[in-house]
Amino acid sequence: MNRIFGDSISGNCQKVKWVATRLSIPHEWIEVDVRKGDTRTDEFLALNPFGQVPVIQFNDGRTLAQSNAIILHLAEGSELVPADAFERAKVLEWLFWEQYSHEPVIAVRRFQKLYLNTPDDEIDPDLMAKGRRALGRMEMTLISSDWIAGGEAITLADVSLLAYTRLAHEGGFDLDEFPAVSAWVARSELELGLPHIHEVTHV
Repeated sequence: MNRIFGDSISGNCQKVKWVATRLSIPHEWIEVDVRKGDTRTDEFLALNPFGQVPVIQFNDGRTLAQSNAIILHLAEGSELVPADAFERAKVLEWLFWEQYSHEPVIAVRRFQKLYLNTPDDEIDPDLMAKGRRALGRMEMTLISSDWIAGGEAITLADVSLLAYTRLAHEGGFDLDEFPAVSAWVARSELELGLPHIHEVTHV
C-alpha cells in the first residue's frame, strides 16, 4: 500500500491526504512530528534527503516529495486536473503561485504565532502585509468565479490553496475582510467533505 508520511499540523501534508481520499487511492498515513525532529532521522532522510514532509512512498518503493508534485501525480487523469491544455496550465500557474507567494507568508506567520507563540510585535510585519496581498489577489479572482482557476469545478488549484487559507485566522489574518475567499473556503470544504463545514455562500 502507498504510504504517506506527513505532519497533521501541516497544510502541505493535509492537501496530499485530501487528494488521496478524494480519489479513493489506498494509502497508509504515517504521522511524522516535525517539531520533535522526526524528519532529521537517518530513516526519514533515506526517504527524503531534503528532510521535509510530505513524502509519499509508492507500492514499488519509489518516493516523491513536495506537496504540489505529489498531488499532481496522484490526480493525473482525474477530474481535479483539466484535460484542456490551457486550463491545466492555469491550474499549474496557481500551484506555483501558492508555493511562492502564499504559503511562505501565511503558513509561516501561522506557525510562528500558533506553534512558536511569537508575540505579534516580534513577527516580521512583512508577513502580514504580503499575506493580505495574497488573500486580496484571491479575492479579486473569486469575486467572479466559484473556483480559483476559473473553471466550472474544483481543481488542484483549489485544493492546494485551501490548505493554508482555511487556517489563515490562526496566523492572525481576518478572512471576514475577504468575503469571496470566505465563501470559496466554505464551498471547497463542502466539496472535499472536510470537517467544520460552513454554509455555502456564493458571491
